[in-house]
Amino acid sequence: MKNRNYSKWNSKARKKKRATLLKQIQLKQKVKVQKDNTTSNQTAPFKKITPIKRKKIYRNTPPPTWRIPTVLLLSSLILFILIIPTLIVVPFAKDNEKGSVPVEKQEEQTADDTAAEAGAEQNESTISVAVMRTKSETVEDIPLESYVAGVVSSEMSPDFEPEALKAQSLAARTYIVDHLLHQDDGQESDVTDTTQHQVFKNDNELKKQWGSKYDENMKKVKAAVTATKGEILTYKDAPIFPAFFSTSNGYTENSEDYWDDELPYLRSVESPWDEDSPKFLDQQTFTIDQIKEKLAVDLPNQEPLGIDVTRTDSQRVKEIDLAGNKLSGREVREKLELQSSDFTIKQKNDHLIFTTKGYGHGIGMSQYGANSMAKAGKTYQEIVKYYYSDVEVGTVTDTAPTLVAK
Repeated sequence: MKNRNYSKWNSKARKKKRATLLKQIQLKQKVKVQKDNTTSNQTAPFKKITPIKRKKIYRNTPPPTWRIPTVLLLSSLILFILIIPTLIVVPFAKDNEKGSVPVEKQEEQTADDTAAEAGAEQNESTISVAVMRTKSETVEDIPLESYVAGVVSSEMSPDFEPEALKAQSLAARTYIVDHLLHQDDGQESDVTDTTQHQVFKNDNELKKQWGSKYDENMKKVKAAVTATKGEILTYKDAPIFPAFFSTSNGYTENSEDYWDDELPYLRSVESPWDEDSPKFLDQQTFTIDQIKEKLAVDLPNQEPLGIDVTRTDSQRVKEIDLAGNKLSGREVREKLELQSSDFTIKQKNDHLIFTTKGYGHGIGMSQYGANSMAKAGKTYQEIVKYYYSDVEVGTVTDTAPTLVAK
């Protein structure tokens, strides 16, 4: 070691060579750094990297005193949030497993219960109607709403629109309430089941009449009756006499032009929809002898017979002079059983041909007119207020409390 010669290492050539090598190494390093920066981000300029000074970690130093209460508080909150709701929900979950019903089943059960309650209400009423059954000559005591359903089923086609069936329900209920308020006490029955009052058929009769369509038809009728349950038509807070008929001749009739009484709510109104009714036109032919017998008149054998007619505002026959025999249009219609009192007469040899327009007395609500109005989007309240002038829709409870109290 002592004999080692360092003179060559410190020579100028050696120093020059070392300087050259050092420059080459520095140049290579600089080029390498530039390539790396270009690969990672071609647009970013070369930046000098400043080393990050690491903080010293004192492993044996205790944590600050404020951390312990904070940790305990957070832990308590987490336990409260997770455990308390569980304690509340678990008992109910157990009860649900034991006897509760799934949501779908609950909805079905609720719907069934509602339907059952509606059906029960349909058959329960504080008002009942004693109906004389003409065929069996027995009296049936029928709850009010069931009676109305039987009348609607018998007086109007179940194929009619729901709003028309509701209008008919209102008329049928109003009729019987008004009748019960004004009838004499001590009678065996309140009404008959014929056109003398209102046509009524019970379930057994309707099943025979409708056959396989009974359930469908009765469901539709009962829906209309239920929708108007307890409602009646009133004029000055009293039930009206809600006359109705099948088909008009284009107008309804004033009450005094067919009956004796002038009722302010039974006024003539246009009813242009009735021409679509299958009962709008009819024709019947009678011999002179049949006319003599049915009308109880004496007619000469000469022809043609003298016929003179006067008409009401609705173009129905008010009075007819038949070869000197004067009769009302109503009288001729009823004795000859014509469909309407709007008729014309044509004589052909010893026969008289009667052509009628409309079907029924023509007073009050036209059923075919009501159905056409319903098809046009009118409600049952709009229908009844059109055919019955200046009326309101009230309730049995408010208008006839004496019947409800019985």
